[in-house]
Amino acid sequence: MGQGVTLAMKKEGILHELKRNRTLFLMILPAVLIVLVFSYIPLNGLVLAFKDFRYAKGIWGSPWNGFENFRFLFASGKGWQLTRNTILYNVVNLLISQGLALVVAIVLSEMRGRRFKKTTQSIIFLPYFISWIIVGAFVQNIFNYETGTLNNLLTSLGMEPINMYAIPAAWIIVIIFFNSWKWVGYNSVIYIAAVAGLDRECFEAADIDGANIWQKIRYITIPGIKPTLIIIFLLNLGKVLRGDFQMFYQIIGMNGQLYDITDVIDTYVFRSLLSGTDMGMTAAATLYQSVMCFVIINIANAVVKKIDPDYALF
Repeated sequence: MGQGVTLAMKKEGILHELKRNRTLFLMILPAVLIVLVFSYIPLNGLVLAFKDFRYAKGIWGSPWNGFENFRFLFASGKGWQLTRNTILYNVVNLLISQGLALVVAIVLSEMRGRRFKKTTQSIIFLPYFISWIIVGAFVQNIFNYETGTLNNLLTSLGMEPINMYAIPAAWIIVIIFFNSWKWVGYNSVIYIAAVAGLDRECFEAADIDGANIWQKIRYITIPGIKPTLIIIFLLNLGKVLRGDFQMFYQIIGMNGQLYDITDVIDTYVFRSLLSGTDMGMTAAATLYQSVMCFVIINIANAVVKKIDPDYALF
């Protein structure tokens, strides 16, 4: 009886809370519905990773096959190749784009001309608003073998044209360059805000002591924004197995010559869904991607928490 009374009180308390804060709950309702419809309900499809999917039988009617989809994914060598490419691009892009963003933020914070500073910041931020579709067309116009700007320039100089699409390794540099070009300005905004929040008295004291600009950056700016650096690192590390699909698809397209170097998990899943030949292995690749991201960010957070609990995410 006591337990029944307790449950009734809890239920009454929940209803009272809903009624008292109904405006706030109505405000968050659209966001909750979006997450529910697009994030939680599709989780039913995870069972495809453990099934030999047949269209005629549907998801639940198809026979179970255990971990066969995962075994085939990695036994064929495709799983390891996709993992290598995805991690390679994400780690390199993280280090270069975040490093350049930090440099940009520090340089802008040291500028004294307000108008020049704002103009420079706007120019650097502008590429973020340019769609990957436009970037892809831009890349095509540069590297097209017959009509591209690069080969037109080489031909006008009396040199032989270059077929960039026959040099897969060159596209590592192309992808990293355009990724950094697009994201440096956006990423620098966070660092600019972090630098602006530092105590100016520390810089004034350093000026009095005769510190130069490099010493102020090394001993005041970098240590001061250390929490921001760690949080950004952890958040991006959680996406280390999630490739930027739009970037790879718009720049590389469906060019099979470049798959060995540029194919990531997201583009592989997209092509598999288009062909519709093996839904089970596609689901296995997606589930593997999500689980590994979860494991990686938890390990990284545990390491940070052990070194300094104040900088951990949770």
